Order: sequence, then C-alpha cells, then structure tokens
Amino acid sequence: MTVRIFVPRDAAAQALGAERVAKVLASEIEARGLDATIVRNGSRGLHWLEPMVEVETPEGRIAYGPVKSSDVAGLLDAGLIEGGNHALCLGKTEELPFLKNQTRLTFARCGIIDPLSLADYRAHDGLKGLERAVTLAPADIVAHVTESGLRGRGGAGFPTGIKWKTVLETPGVRKYIVCNADEGDSGTFADRMIMEGDPFVLIEGMAIAGIATGATKGFVYIRSEYPHAIATMTQAVEIAHKAGVLGTSVLGSAHAFDIEIRAGAGAYVCGEETALLNSLEGKRGIVRAKPPLPAHKGLFDCPTVINNVISLASVPIIMDKGPIYYKDFGMGRSRGTIPIQIAGNVRHRGLYETAFGLTLGEIVDDIGGGTASGRPVKAVQVGGPLGAYFPRALFDTPFDYEAFAAKDGLIGHAGIVVFDDTADMLKQARFAMEFCAVESCGKCTPCRIGSTRGVEVADKIAQGIEPEKNRELLADLCNTMKFGSLCALGGFTPYPVMSAMTHFPDDFSPAPLVEAAE
Repeated sequence: MTVRIFVPRDAAAQALGAERVAKVLASEIEARGLDATIVRNGSRGLHWLEPMVEVETPEGRIAYGPVKSSDVAGLLDAGLIEGGNHALCLGKTEELPFLKNQTRLTFARCGIIDPLSLADYRAHDGLKGLERAVTLAPADIVAHVTESGLRGRGGAGFPTGIKWKTVLETPGVRKYIVCNADEGDSGTFADRMIMEGDPFVLIEGMAIAGIATGATKGFVYIRSEYPHAIATMTQAVEIAHKAGVLGTSVLGSAHAFDIEIRAGAGAYVCGEETALLNSLEGKRGIVRAKPPLPAHKGLFDCPTVINNVISLASVPIIMDKGPIYYKDFGMGRSRGTIPIQIAGNVRHRGLYETAFGLTLGEIVDDIGGGTASGRPVKAVQVGGPLGAYFPRALFDTPFDYEAFAAKDGLIGHAGIVVFDDTADMLKQARFAMEFCAVESCGKCTPCRIGSTRGVEVADKIAQGIEPEKNRELLADLCNTMKFGSLCALGGFTPYPVMSAMTHFPDDFSPAPLVEAAE
C-alpha cells in the first residue's frame, strides 16, 4: 500500500524550508523506488517544530521535526516510511502535548487533510453543516448561529447572529457576504492557516451565511502579503464551483451563491470594515462614518454581512453539531473556542485552539513555555499592535472578552506577543503611536494628528524633557484619540500606550538631561 508522507505547504513552514524538504524528499523517493506519495497539508500550528513532516502508519501518524532538507536522506535510511526511530522523531502526532490538550473545532481538519481535496474534506465531516443548512429556512439558520453564542473573532466580539439577523430582515435587491481576511495584526496567523490548510471550511461557512441572509455573492478580501493563501483560496473556489458546492444551485438546492477572491493593497486600515468596503468598490481605503451600518447599506449600498475568517469558519460545525454543542464550550458571554496565536519571545510559538477561560498565565507559562530567551516575562501584548500590555500581575485574567475589557485590555484577533525583561515599554508605546501615524487613513483629526503628536511627546519623555508634563500630555492625547476617532485604529491606539504607562511607570521616567559643564 502506498505510504502517505505529509509535508506542510503552510507559509510558516515554507519560510522555514518546507519547500526544499518536499523537493528533496520527492527526489529521494523516486531514486530509491519507494512506494510513497507526498501530501502537502496545512500546518498543525506547532511552529517551533516546522517543517514538521508526518508519515501515516497503521498505528497513526508519526511526526518528525524540525526537518531540514539535509535530514531527508538520514530519515529515509532510518525507516521514515515505516515510522522508524530517528533523533528528529517526535512520536505520535496526536499525542504531542501541545496538540493533545487542545479543543479543535474550527481547526479540526487543519494539518490533517489535503487542503485542495474536496473528497478529503468530505471524508472528515466537511459539508455536513451546509447540507443541513440547505434544508432549513434562513431564519432557522440565523437562530442556530444566535443560540450558539458565536461572536466576531476578528476583534470586536459582536454577536454574529445579530449581524446576520439584521441583514436577513433588511430589504435589498442584492445582498453580500464579505469575508475580512485582511489579517494585519502583529502575531496573528489564524486566518492564513485556515485559508492555506482548510479553505473549504471557509467556503462552506460563507455559503451558509449567504443562505441564511439571502445573499447570493461573497467576496474574500485577503491581504496582499498572503500570496499562498490567495492562490489556495482561488483554487478551492474553482474546485467548489465545479463540484456544485457553489454556483446557481448550492448542493442541488434552490439557493445560489458564488465567491470571488480579492487581494488588498497592503493598508492596515482596510482591516476596518467600512474602509475594506471602500477598497472592494475600487475607492480609496478610508473609513466611512456610521450610520448607516454595513448591515443596512454596505457593499455597493446593499445589505452586507462582514465577518472575519474564523467567525465564518466556525459556522459549519455549529450547523453540523448544533448550537448547544458549540455553546457548551467557553465561559460567560464568550462561547465556543478561540484560536490563540502565541508569538514573540516565547519557546512554543504557534496556534492553540481552546475554549475560552484559560488564564493568560496558563497560556504564556504552561502552553507557551515561557520566554525563548530564558529571561523573565515582562509584558504580554494581547490583541495585536493596538492591544494592551499586560504585566505578570494580570496573568490571572481569564481569556474572555469581558474579563479583558474589565482590565482595560482587549482580546482582538487573539494574538499574543511575549516580551522579556529587556523590553523598553516607552519605546513600545512610541511604536504604537508611530504605527497609527503611518497607517492612519487621515480622515479624522484625532487619529491623524494625535498619533503624530504622540510620537513627538514620547520622544520628549525619552529625552528627559519635562517628563511629568509630557506624560500628562500623552495621557490627554490618548483620551482624545480614544473617544474622538472614527474607527478602532485611532480609538484603540491608546490601549498599548496607556497600559505601558500604567503598568511600567519606571520605563517612562528616564534620567533627566544634564546640562553640559561650562
């Protein structure tokens, strides 16, 4: 029987040499006359072990990693195709603690299947949610999503069911589903992993959203820096269309739904939903004033659902297993699972899907394994470049939308970036202001001018120029930006700045300037 060997095609694995590993492995298999085939799967999310190669055996998959192209011959000599022992052997993949302790619902197939095999997708419970959806009334689908407690995984945490219900009940000649895949936050990669490792689950989720709201066209807006995701999603949409999953008759039903892939142009602000809509329409990517809400007048002035990749990819399992099954995971108003992306100065970098409720300390210390440098953890930024910096004193905070908000933080897209005790938090605060100044669309004054002035004030503090007065001025700027900005770019920039000032005051008290002796 032909042995299947899995080599990730995920961009993170490719950045670490997976493409070279696959080419050398293919060459060696041919030269040795081995009965084996290579499957280019997605990543399992254990990025410190990438490229992680797996071989399918009667006892289950055996993992090896991190594998370099120079290791391939030795691995085959040691009996790779039988799951033989080698210094790089990690044992059974499913038994690896980082994987074994997860609750994988949205990422259940990622790293397991061939991303572009619809047959493989179906064999692992794919399309069951859509098959059920085509038998239900739109309002019933919306009720299922509402009851599940699913909230937007892109950052805002808005209840998905309410957004869908609004679009369903809003009359319109045409309606749209827009998938926001403009994943621009530092330390985040969950959207990319889904699009590259399990694209059909996103397609299925969007089709369900279309049926639920009466939309017949969907757009996936992917950041231009994701060429592999763009290529994979484009191929997957073509495959789905040919198979009747998309088109004028979704799975043979009376519902029509098509998807088009669009690439962004690299503007961070286009992650904001109204700027994204402008970009999709061929206009400059600047923020729109609300109201009207996109659910009422969105893309081309039509009722539009705008959801993040993970929000839409979570819908199929809700429709398949039922809303109560999904709602049973989590805590408080944060239901289901969340794919936590662990990055920065940390030993075990990667994606960890789990139910809401783990504490920040458990994520950083137990799952992440502490800092890669071996030094003490000083700060953890949660929620991307606009997220707050949490000190160890707040590590008992549960990973929950309301719990983080109560501590002046935000979960955002669930990216976690770890810093050790060498980090200068004044420099980090300055970076937040500089990032906002560079990425601002310029439409509103608090964001456009406030961020530029914020950089200047941070520089004065660093130079020891009237530090107390300038700290007060920086706090005043943050207050103006938080409550006066049109969108979250200017409105959330104060989170990293104020949290850095609050929790790490010593970094904002540099030595004063000393006058040169005459």
